Amino acid sequence: MLSCERRATMLKSTTPAKAPSLHSSRDWTPHAYQLKAVKFLLEHAAAGLFLEMGLGKSASTLAATKVLLEKKLIRRVLIIAPLRVCWSVWPEEVKKWTDFNGLRVEVLHGPKKDEALKRDADIYVINPDGLPWLSVGGRFEKLKADMLVVDESSAFKHTNTLRSKLLKRLLPTFRRRYILTGTPAPNGLLDLFGQIFILDGGNALGRYITHYRNTYFNQTGFGGYTYTLKDGAEETIYEKLRPMILRMEAADYLELPERIDNRIYVELPPKARKMYAEIESLFISYLENGEAITAPSVAASGIKMRQIASGAVYRDLEHRLEAKVVSEEWTAIHDVKLDALEEIIEGQQGRPALVAYEFNHDAQRIRKRFPKAVFLSDYSDSKVEGVIESWNRGEIEMLCAHPASAGHGLNLQNNKDTIIWFGMTWNLELFQQFNARILRQGNASKRVIVHYILAKNTVDEAVVRALKSKDKTQGALLAALKDYVKEVK
Repeated sequence: MLSCERRATMLKSTTPAKAPSLHSSRDWTPHAYQLKAVKFLLEHAAAGLFLEMGLGKSASTLAATKVLLEKKLIRRVLIIAPLRVCWSVWPEEVKKWTDFNGLRVEVLHGPKKDEALKRDADIYVINPDGLPWLSVGGRFEKLKADMLVVDESSAFKHTNTLRSKLLKRLLPTFRRRYILTGTPAPNGLLDLFGQIFILDGGNALGRYITHYRNTYFNQTGFGGYTYTLKDGAEETIYEKLRPMILRMEAADYLELPERIDNRIYVELPPKARKMYAEIESLFISYLENGEAITAPSVAASGIKMRQIASGAVYRDLEHRLEAKVVSEEWTAIHDVKLDALEEIIEGQQGRPALVAYEFNHDAQRIRKRFPKAVFLSDYSDSKVEGVIESWNRGEIEMLCAHPASAGHGLNLQNNKDTIIWFGMTWNLELFQQFNARILRQGNASKRVIVHYILAKNTVDEAVVRALKSKDKTQGALLAALKDYVKEVK
């Protein structure tokens, strides 16, 4: 087995880059924890890096890839990642470090992806939705990739999706398989099955999700759709995963800015409160023009309640058709959250703020109130890098994004200290990942303030409680897997 010193030396030897980088590259000097991750990957043909945001999963994976390519232990790598990560992380990480400039990367997305597939490369990057295209016409066979990296592997937590079924068919062709994530179980340990299956084909947790559920969970709740862990099951799951998972937490290795959570409560105006209460109890309410707003189920009422708390509500399609105003998809209910957002922005005195919104009508109303705000949704995935560079140079005072579009892979931390949640998300992974765009290594700010604009006595508060509950579940998993391999300090 290679020593850490020998491995570090190998990381410094590479073939010249095929073209100068558009960005100034610098030498990659790995931290001890990054060498630990590289060593773990090299020593395991199937492994998961459960590394908290900011610990450099991408760079560590590239370092291991480079060694494996140079030793001719692999031919090509297929990386599956969220679309923005495909464009903004992997190609940019190769450009960023001189050590990796010699690695050739092709992104298999867009109208010219067939041309990209024909070009010889070391690494091909594709998003999960591109798997159907890759799986037909002999494209995957032409790729001849024998190492798989699934970045943000929680995208494959559901085994019944098309992406999971397609990937399952391809798994036997890879000699090495790796998964990367900082949030492996955002909604509980059931989320682990599909991700771990990628590594071992069901050896640790079973070949079928039904067997996994029956073995480790009790079926409870209304309709039997809730699963709770059996006694002792949690410890057993952790024990089975330890040999193939490396877990590290940023707090143990990095000096991160102090995080300050600031909850800002707003009162719903009387009309909005009345509508909220009616939707909550009767599943129906009415706009001032007499038009009905309905919620056909408890789940639908919860969504409507969140919309009302945020300040607008989507109109029922049948009523829009009757009124012949199909284009008017939503109606504004109140502006109290916009007023609170304006107060925060004014208090920033020009300092940049990253704003998260939940609904499309949130974005439209924010855009109208703040004409100079920049929205990531206005830019294609291949053009986002320019926006990020402007933001990090301090040229954008208000950057707005949905957590799903800015939750992975964007480095927005350059001396930034303010995050504002205009609308909360139920998704713990997106919540944590969005905050980690600023709360991460490389941020010189001493503190980061995370503002939550919450409508008092509404579902907003329930969302915050739910996120805390899920966080405890995931935290237990990550703590149990933490620092299992201790050779490298």
